[in-house]
Parts: sequence; structure tokens; C-alpha cells
Amino acid sequence: MKHLSTLLALLALAISLSAAEVKRTEDLIYGRKFGTALTMDVFEPANKNGAGVIFMVSGGFFSAKEAINQKFYQPLLDRGYTVFAVVHGSQPRYIIPEIIEDVQRASRYIHLNAKKFGVDPNKLGVSGGSAGGHLSLTLGTRGGPGKPDAKDPIDRESSAVAAVACFYPPTDFLNWGAQGDDAVGIGTLEKFKPAFGPRSDTAEGRMKLSQDISPLNYIRSNQPPMLIVHGDADKLVPIYQAQVFEKRAKEFGNNVKIIVKPGADHGWAGMDKDMAVFADWFDEHLLGKK
Repeated sequence: MKHLSTLLALLALAISLSAAEVKRTEDLIYGRKFGTALTMDVFEPANKNGAGVIFMVSGGFFSAKEAINQKFYQPLLDRGYTVFAVVHGSQPRYIIPEIIEDVQRASRYIHLNAKKFGVDPNKLGVSGGSAGGHLSLTLGTRGGPGKPDAKDPIDRESSAVAAVACFYPPTDFLNWGAQGDDAVGIGTLEKFKPAFGPRSDTAEGRMKLSQDISPLNYIRSNQPPMLIVHGDADKLVPIYQAQVFEKRAKEFGNNVKIIVKPGADHGWAGMDKDMAVFADWFDEHLLGKK
């Protein structure tokens, strides 16, 4: 028992030292909306690998600084990734189309300031879960060049990422668990209706809104490699969402991989361990490691 106690103490010390070696810069303002600051926290490991991961702090399209969790990102930090934890404008005050604009701007801000944090702007990945997974795929499918003549230097930057790894993301709101299963603020997602805004009040509005916000509709060729980890017993975001996205993306010749967690619902114990799988994915696709 004495040896076990010593081993546990050493393990706790190692974890503590690992966390202590990470520099955290809090509340960097990447934009403002009607006087409200949009912020991110940046975690810089002592031994940087020159790449970064944008983490979408979002669940149900709620976002808050209090949800930033360094322990969850630790597997990425241990590999040398600088992590940008992005807090977006949260529902119910802001709706999904506005939130998409927020994360695009956050990515542009990171591109502009990447070198200051020791990161190559061409080696940025993105990650998140659920709504954060949706926003990750949104950057993966819709990230692109800025406007060279924009007044704001942030808007001149690209929002593109080089790899995506996410958990159980919504991809097609109009066809939720099957073709024709409308969940644009109704049905399974009725309790999240404020995030969809007034357009979700009519069938016509829901159809147009889904076209605007579903990552499935923005798939094209030559998109970054994307990894999705999804439970096959997920009752909130059915695995069908990952499957239809994978099918469509592969039709365009993209590299998309699904890892199925048997029996897992919307979240499971030890998800932070799966971040090591994400780190492997980023090692391969951002750093060129096999």
C-alpha cells in the first residue's frame, strides 16, 4: 500500500507539473457585438510543436468562459499544440447564423496573431463536441480567404483550418434521424429553439435556415481531413448525422473518418482520453507524422 501511495503521489505531481508548464492567457478579445466582447483563452505549452487547435466552447449553442476546461485539452497540450478556447455569442441572445459569424472571426483573429503564439497559421486544426462539433465542421467546410480590401485587418485574414476532429456533430438539421425528420428548432431539438431564431417558426423558414447552417450543404472537394467520434446510441444527435456527412464528403473525394463508440450516448466517461486520438489525427494531418 505504501508503494501504491507513493506511485499515486508521483502521478499527481507529474500531472500538476504538466499543467503548470502551460501558459494561459485569458479573455483575449477577438470581436465585439453590440458592446459585448467576444473572447478566447489561449493555452501555450512549454514545448510547442508549431501547430494550434481551435477548440469550440459550445454545447447546445450555449457558450461561456466557465466551460473552458484545460484538463480536457491536456492531451493536445502534452503533444505541444497551442489551444485556442473560443467562446462565441451564446443563445438565446444570439442565433446560429450569428454564432457561425463569430467562429469565422475567431479563426481569422487566430490567423492574424498565430505567429505571436508560435503557431504556423497553415497548421491550425479545430475541435469541439455537439454544437462545438457542428461549428468545427462549419469551419472545415466554410473556412476560406478573407477580404483583401477590408477595413478591419482581421477580416483580411483566412478562416480556413487544415484539419478537423470533433465529437457527435449535427450536420443536417432538416434530416435529423432520417430523411424528412425536421429538427430545425422543433422535434428532437425543440428545447433549443431559441438558437434557431424566428425563421424556425415556419416550414419554409426552417428549410432555408437548414440550408444556411447545415455543414452537409457546404461540402466541396479538397476540404481538410475530418475525424468524427460518435456514439451509436446517441439519442440527441443520432449517428445518422455523422453517416450522411461521411457519405457526402467521400462522394467529393474528401478524407473523412468516423470512429463509432458502441453503446455510447451523447457523451461518455473518459472522453478526455479520446482527445489523444484527436492528437494522433492532428499529428498526422498538421505535422505530417504517420
